[in-house]
Parts: sequence; structure tokens; C-alpha cells
Amino acid sequence: MDIYKTHTISSLLSGNPYPGRGIIIGMTEDGKKSAVAYFIMGRSENSRNRIFAFHEDGVRTLPFDASKVKDPSLIIYYPVRDLGSRFIVTNGDQTDTIKEFLLNGSTFEAALDTRTFEPDGPNWTPRISGLVTFAADHTFSYKLNILKSIDAEGSACVRETFSYTPKPGLGHFLHTYVTDGNPIPTFQGEPERVVIPNDFEAFKNEVWDNLNEDNKISLYVRMTDLETGIANSTILNKLF
Repeated sequence: MDIYKTHTISSLLSGNPYPGRGIIIGMTEDGKKSAVAYFIMGRSENSRNRIFAFHEDGVRTLPFDASKVKDPSLIIYYPVRDLGSRFIVTNGDQTDTIKEFLLNGSTFEAALDTRTFEPDGPNWTPRISGLVTFAADHTFSYKLNILKSIDAEGSACVRETFSYTPKPGLGHFLHTYVTDGNPIPTFQGEPERVVIPNDFEAFKNEVWDNLNEDNKISLYVRMTDLETGIANSTILNKLF
């Protein structure tokens, strides 16, 4: 087994009916930009009834049809918060926990030590989070974290954080589930190594076009020029 094998994003997504929610962070092949993608998928009517929308300091989820909302607690949140030199992306309301801790001088890890996986047994959906930190010398670093159940009963939480020094063309992909199932199998192991292209449209399309058509809901993509700090971002919503 080649532990350093780097996959195309399409090879990991195509044919997988349900990786759930996913975060990809890395550096473009030319080394000039950071790249972030976050997608959500859903099987139930309640889960599918949402969209991504830009907010003044990031992105939030909103109901597509407010009359159909049954339980907003796990589907309405801010997946993205932009703090300038630090950029947070998660699959739940832990985004704001991380924001609060960072603004108070604490750390990504300390924030997530106060949180656990989602209370949706028997799936016990993991909480996944990412943090990009931009430095004054036009470099950046990034971290990914997963909070998942230690067992099938949801009796305790496993907390894993992965810290990365960017390498041109390399990204890391963390998703909540392995694939579809009942219960849905939780992601295992280290975040997967993926190829990050230079082109924004190619990056966006490779993710969106290879998500399962029946289950994909929304996608957020951002690339930031490391020299100028100028970010290009977009949102795609399927709109069930």
C-alpha cells in the first residue's frame, strides 16, 4: 500500500453514493493559491431542504423552503467564517465555537475539545472542521479535525487533528462517511491526499460533477492568491 499516493478528487467521489459532508484544503499546483472546498449531501427531505448563501463574513445554510423545515438544529449553521488571517470551515455550528476561541486568543484544538459528534444515533455523524491560517510572508498552513464516536453506542468521542505544511498540487480531503449504509459508516484514518489543480473552474467542477447526483445539495469553493490576498469564491446549490 502506497501511503503517499495522491488521488484525483474525481476518483474518490465518482461512484460513491454518499461521502456525506466533505472538506478539501490544499495548495494549487503552481504554489500560488490556497484552495478550499466544502460540500454537503443529504438523503432525507429535511436534510435536502437547504442552500448555501453568502454572509458578510462567510457562508451560512438556509432552508430552501421554510415551510418544510422539520428540525433546523443540525442543518442550519455557518459552515464558513472568514476572520481575515484565519479561515474556518466546518460541517456544523462548531464553526462559531472555533471563531469564539480564536478571537479570545485560544486555539482550534481547544475549541474542539469542548465539542463532540452529532447526537444522531445510530449514525453519530462526525463533526469535521478545517482551519487555514495565512501568514504575513504570503504563506499559509492548515489543519483538519474530526470528532467521531469511539463505538457503535456513541459512548465517547475520539478527537483527531491533522496539521499540514502546504505542498504545491497537494490537498487533503476529510469527509464524514465512508459511503452509504445503515447505519452510515464513519470516515476512518487520515484525510485522503488529493490533487489540487491551478484552475478555479476545474477545481469547482471536479468536485461538483462527481458528487452523486441524487444526494448532492450544495458546494462552496474558494481560492486565495497568496501574494495579493485576493479570494475568488463561489456557491453551487442543487435546489431540490
